[in-house]
Amino acid sequence: MARYTPQDFKSNQEVKWCPGCGDHAILASVTKALPEVADELGIDHKDFAIVSGIGCSSRFPYYVDIYGFHSIHGRATAISTGLKCANPSLTIWQVTGDGDALAIGGNHFIHAIRRNIDLNIMLFNNQIYGLTKGQYSPTSPLGTITKTSPFGTVEQPFVPGELVLGARGNFFARTLDVDMNLTKECLVASAKHNGAAITEILQNCVIYNDKWYDYFASKENREDNTIILRHGEPMIFGKDKDKGLIMDGLSLKVVKIGENGITKDDILVHDAHEKNPVVHMLLVSMKAPEMPVAFGVIRDVDEPTYNDRLCDQVEDVKKTAKITTVDQLLNSGDTWIVK
Repeated sequence: MARYTPQDFKSNQEVKWCPGCGDHAILASVTKALPEVADELGIDHKDFAIVSGIGCSSRFPYYVDIYGFHSIHGRATAISTGLKCANPSLTIWQVTGDGDALAIGGNHFIHAIRRNIDLNIMLFNNQIYGLTKGQYSPTSPLGTITKTSPFGTVEQPFVPGELVLGARGNFFARTLDVDMNLTKECLVASAKHNGAAITEILQNCVIYNDKWYDYFASKENREDNTIILRHGEPMIFGKDKDKGLIMDGLSLKVVKIGENGITKDDILVHDAHEKNPVVHMLLVSMKAPEMPVAFGVIRDVDEPTYNDRLCDQVEDVKKTAKITTVDQLLNSGDTWIVK
């Protein structure tokens, strides 16, 4: 029998996001994922913590009934890192946006990934600054017209998946705010991963960037323009499940099953556990309409975490240390008494 239900993780606070904001769906997915994580991994309610920076998404700690810390702009990753190192038993969830994480917080973000801190980072990507009223963000496409780019942006955007893999990331998943089942699936996989786990959630801002992902993910064309990847399954997509991905030299290529002698056996099988990130990088970089946009757990590779290596190092040093107490440390080396 399950110990927890979604209701155990819902706070009594009034949720104050714009009607229709994608954050509402994400909140529902999170409160469904947490009890499943708790039961499957044997985690007590008191051992969950959530940390946020600044932005619309960063109101999350008020709406989830676990320990929370609403921090400052761009510093959620630094605080999450400190919490995890101070108390490794905590299961830490970090909520951040594309501006919060990738602009002012970019340095903390990439180094937490490089160090492989055991964090579950939910990156809400709506390609805009919402809370500060519609400025372009690090993920806004080239040419986007906003209040701070009235003639169109002249900057190339980050692709979060490329950034994660480039920072030597071992876990990356991508999902849509409206696909609550897939979001829950990705978050549960994130919790099971030991190390820095980043889940990018494409999120709609109804006020400043409404329907930005409709060109590939509206109900009418989502099946033909997106692919949901699951480890060990062939990379097949399309309304009729008749399209797939194959390697064509050093690139991925869309083919149609049944044409030119192509069968299901020719389609690539997704290997999320492959340590070489080449295919994973190709998958996170795919863009519609030429290629389907990849969703699901794209990379999930087991590597030692920062905490593991740090604890191992401490134990190794303790075996040969001549100084074992603070008093010994303070009285070691050259010392003198000032009278």
